[in-house]
Amino acid sequence: MNPQKTARIAGLLYPIMFPLGMFTMAYVHPKLLVPGDAVTTANNIMAFGSLFRLSIVSALIIQVVNIFVVLVLFKLLKQVNKNLALLMVIFILLGVPIQMFNQLNHSATLILLSGADYLTAFGADQLQALVPLFLDLYDHGIEIAGIFWGLWLFPMGYLVYRSGYLPRILGVLLIIGGFGYLIESVTTFLFPNFEATIGWFTFWGEILFPLWLLIKGVNVEAWEKRALESA
Repeated sequence: MNPQKTARIAGLLYPIMFPLGMFTMAYVHPKLLVPGDAVTTANNIMAFGSLFRLSIVSALIIQVVNIFVVLVLFKLLKQVNKNLALLMVIFILLGVPIQMFNQLNHSATLILLSGADYLTAFGADQLQALVPLFLDLYDHGIEIAGIFWGLWLFPMGYLVYRSGYLPRILGVLLIIGGFGYLIESVTTFLFPNFEATIGWFTFWGEILFPLWLLIKGVNVEAWEKRALESA
């Protein structure tokens, strides 16, 4: 295979997830979801139903892209240690279905507010009160998936660090990012009243790594040497 081409493909695919994720987390959610105000939140979702549905589709696309990203990275990094590269793939393939199924919680809020005939047994106040429940379940689902988002960065960071054809600092930053995800997820369940935002400060590896792959690629000579050693 052409390692430089593979690196560029990974560098191109990886950043696709960021604007899609920011669309949901930085635009749709702040625009529609009002913490502590079930009525306003429900009214916003009903008024901007198409936007809310678009955020669901966006989240599903992210997970599909995630699968392609990890498979391309497997091809690029398996020369360092195939078992660890497989572990990296396994962690992502565990996290992806969790987050995809988690979108059912957002779908449930749309169903509750759809005005379907079978919901007439519930009052409007009851239906609106259920909306925050499913939104909270969605947030908890993200934290569960976040455990695997953190775990996959450990083998990937180690492989990058030991590769010899990618800068070691990128591997270190990826491992730090893994700790950020894990700490934030575990803290959410152990201390529910404490808002951990450490992930906002530890994600730099996931920004710089794909940029390096896209712009600089890999040291082809070093990659080929690794490939011969692992053959």
